[in-house]
Amino acid sequence: MKKYIDQGKNDTRSGFGAGLTELGRTNPNVVALCADLIGSLKMDQFIEENPERFFQIGIAEANMMGIAAGLTIGGKIPFTGTFANFSTGRVYDQIRQSIAYSGKNVKICASHAGVTLGEDGATHQILEDIGLMKMLPGMVVINPCDYNQTKAATIAIAAYEGPVYLRFGRPKVANFTPPDQKFEIGKALHLIEGTDVTIVATGHLVWEALVAAENLEKQGISAEVINIHTIKPLDVNAIISSVKKTGCIVTAEEHNILGGLGESVARVLATNQPTPQEFIGTNDTFGESGTPAQLMDKYGLDNKAIENAVIKVIKRK
Repeated sequence: MKKYIDQGKNDTRSGFGAGLTELGRTNPNVVALCADLIGSLKMDQFIEENPERFFQIGIAEANMMGIAAGLTIGGKIPFTGTFANFSTGRVYDQIRQSIAYSGKNVKICASHAGVTLGEDGATHQILEDIGLMKMLPGMVVINPCDYNQTKAATIAIAAYEGPVYLRFGRPKVANFTPPDQKFEIGKALHLIEGTDVTIVATGHLVWEALVAAENLEKQGISAEVINIHTIKPLDVNAIISSVKKTGCIVTAEEHNILGGLGESVARVLATNQPTPQEFIGTNDTFGESGTPAQLMDKYGLDNKAIENAVIKVIKRK
């Protein structure tokens, strides 16, 4: 089994900041907007180098979305930045009407997603954002796994014409993907080949899936691990071809199982290749205050939970 090495922990929001900075140097049409969270979104370097291309909107997220939609009319490529909760739930009407329905080329960049926001608690830990965004016609939904992939995704979406939701996080997590990787929207990445079970994971759960696969190998279980960084459009062929080989699947996400990656995968399987499936995610609940590690453990979002789900689903084959 291929081994993945933690190259040094870093937060995915810093990957976004690095990607945005690079875009500032290479694409004159890229502009950035923020709702009073410059430091949290790691936009400082972009602003320092491109002060004329940054707009501080303040705590007026709905206005930010409308302004971003308007900027596209002049050929600009706006990147909006705030917490995932404020990037989606607070401004859903503006996104639906002014961006999605109108097909505007806005990049909605959302930090502090999921329970790993940590101590700020349930009011800020949105676990419904993937569902909200993937249901909007024409909206691309991306949830990268580490610093390197978030940087690559940020750069890639600037070249894509149309609305994008880019989700990333606050805590420092394992950085294990190649720094020079090419990010292809809608193309899943096979990280480990296996024969007994398919594990498809997104975001912070990709590293947990790799750890689980290594532990499962010691128990004689061969797990195939796929990184689903793009939840919409979903790489249907990658999922179907994998489960045809393994015969069962576990989906893993830091999001409510109602409306998330797991449900998208279940729809694909139900209509193409009915397959036993287990879901790792929060179950119809809000979060709470705690350290990221404590919350991942409590809500069953770590490698141990993935291992248990694998053992359970294999018995259903």
